[in-house]
Amino acid sequence: MLNKTALWEPSEEYIQNSNMTEFRNYVNARFGLQLENYKNLYDWSINYFVSFWQTLAEFSAISFKKLPSQVLKHKIAGVNGEDLLNYLWFDKAEMNFAENLLRYRDDKTALVYYSEYAGPQKLSYKQLYDDVSKMAQGLKNAGIQKGDRVAGFISNSPEAIIAMLATVSLGAIWSSCSPDFGASGVYDRFHQIDPKILIAVDGYMYNGKVFNTLEIVSEVANKLENLEKVIILPFMNLFDESNFSDKFVLWEQFANYPAEKIEFVYLDFNHPVYIMYSSGTTGVPKCIVHGAGGTLLQHYKELALHTNLKSDDTIFYFTTCGWMMWNWLISSLFIGAKIVLFDGSPGFPDINRLWKIAEIEKINVFGTSPKFLSSAMKAGINPMNDFDLSALKVILSTGSPLAAENFEWVYSNVKKDVQLSSISGGTDIISCFMLGNPTLPVYSEEIQCRGLGMNVEAFSEEGKPLIEEKGELVCTLPFPSMPVFFWNDENDSKYRSAYFEYFPGIWRHGDFIKITKNGGVVVYGRSDATLNPGGVRIGTSEIYRVVESIPEILDSIVVGQPYNNDVRILLFVVLRPGYDLDENFISKLKNKIREELTPRHVPNLIFKVNEVPHTINGKKVELAVLKVLNNEEIKNRASLANPESLKQFEGILERER
Repeated sequence: MLNKTALWEPSEEYIQNSNMTEFRNYVNARFGLQLENYKNLYDWSINYFVSFWQTLAEFSAISFKKLPSQVLKHKIAGVNGEDLLNYLWFDKAEMNFAENLLRYRDDKTALVYYSEYAGPQKLSYKQLYDDVSKMAQGLKNAGIQKGDRVAGFISNSPEAIIAMLATVSLGAIWSSCSPDFGASGVYDRFHQIDPKILIAVDGYMYNGKVFNTLEIVSEVANKLENLEKVIILPFMNLFDESNFSDKFVLWEQFANYPAEKIEFVYLDFNHPVYIMYSSGTTGVPKCIVHGAGGTLLQHYKELALHTNLKSDDTIFYFTTCGWMMWNWLISSLFIGAKIVLFDGSPGFPDINRLWKIAEIEKINVFGTSPKFLSSAMKAGINPMNDFDLSALKVILSTGSPLAAENFEWVYSNVKKDVQLSSISGGTDIISCFMLGNPTLPVYSEEIQCRGLGMNVEAFSEEGKPLIEEKGELVCTLPFPSMPVFFWNDENDSKYRSAYFEYFPGIWRHGDFIKITKNGGVVVYGRSDATLNPGGVRIGTSEIYRVVESIPEILDSIVVGQPYNNDVRILLFVVLRPGYDLDENFISKLKNKIREELTPRHVPNLIFKVNEVPHTINGKKVELAVLKVLNNEEIKNRASLANPESLKQFEGILERER
């Protein structure tokens, strides 16, 4: 294999001034070591992983009410020590998640909020603290206490952050989803966790259109048996309290208290702080519970060290409150950075909107997705020429693998001197396995490195580590941001089934990856959606990279369907208006796939569709399409942003060829 040419390399000054280098120097001084580079530091973090996490907690200056008696211990003595589910982190330590995120209380800007209909709205760290105090008093007087659940059906606004911090300041547990969920999708999630209070918007705006959500809120509230209050945020001024019972109250009335010192409730390091949800495309979403300490420690590592976020930086991530990147972004408060929030369509009124905000707010870390970068690329825009992006240091991308065309477009059309960091992890760990690094070069199609303390390997089906070969993403060491448990999961049976049965006792994530000789990682897509024609494993993203580089194609989805004792590859494409899927185009498409990949990658059949089904978080749902093609039941269509799109796949194999 030819050596790759780096698209970006950090200057020596950038490396020396990075938080990653500061941490490496701290480790060297503390342990009398001479770790010279990231590889040395990573190897140390794996070989001495308990010392690594303890040292990271010290370096981050996380505030503990009570220090741990033991950094890592077995939950059950005598049980197999290699079983990752049998570990307990920072035993007996006590802390409060919200107190740590609110440790800055000055006049420096904490949040800047933009939406399609308003903005910018700014909130200082002091104002944020005061607003959290008011809401916390309201929640406390409503009877919220340790372990209770507060649910948010809420837009990506300052109020979402205020409500979350107020909730966890009391030792209660926060769970949220975005207002574009339908009633069944909201109920499927929230009824499992039995919240006492629901905080909801009356509506939202997307792509210039107002959506009234009060009917959904009312339906869900009536079904939640133990719900005591519904707090309404009247963003669209659609709420008329005369039409609702006294269970419903406006935010301003509920949080109508003078600001005072917050009485933080101190809890165990592993006490639940968030309940997240699996995508739910194959059944009712699983409720994944994350602990306060592990979440904060992991987020600090990823934001401060791997993203190089500093207290005088401005960070933005395009996300909703239903995606773990929202939780990840909010932990930037712990570092003292300024967070830019955006609610609405990134393409309204045009695809330049977010780049304009990046210019106005002098954003240093800009977080997005391959889908947004591809949309900007296909729109033919050139942010480098049209906007002042001189403050931009890092571009983050996650949600799906970043294609070569995305890398090339960013360096040609956005900024030449920028760290483009593809990152990958998941809701399951509320963080990343692989991510960026300010001390390493960027190579096309590669994630820069494996995260510190994360012993990520590519395993063969027999459970053997692979080098420079595709395999299952596994993590063979415990880490603090593993879920503390699944909600209503007796004996951890769902938890164990989700991650630890394929390779007993070892975390198997469900991604198909290759670890490169550069120390980077290439992700080929979900391993449960991996194509397997003739027994050769092919990642779906390999085909997406080629197909979606063609200008005429807006989107695509590919599945492997069992057929004649083998697997045939079926490709579905969304074309630009004015183009059709004729024989010439099909031939051109197949030839391009054959030339850039292999003959095994060439689809057996190609179809034109109007849209590709995605989850609300923007992920393609290959397995749902395959179920429709095989006439199997889709158990939970409510997890999709566009469930009606599945109908076009019904009978498509019989109608077209």
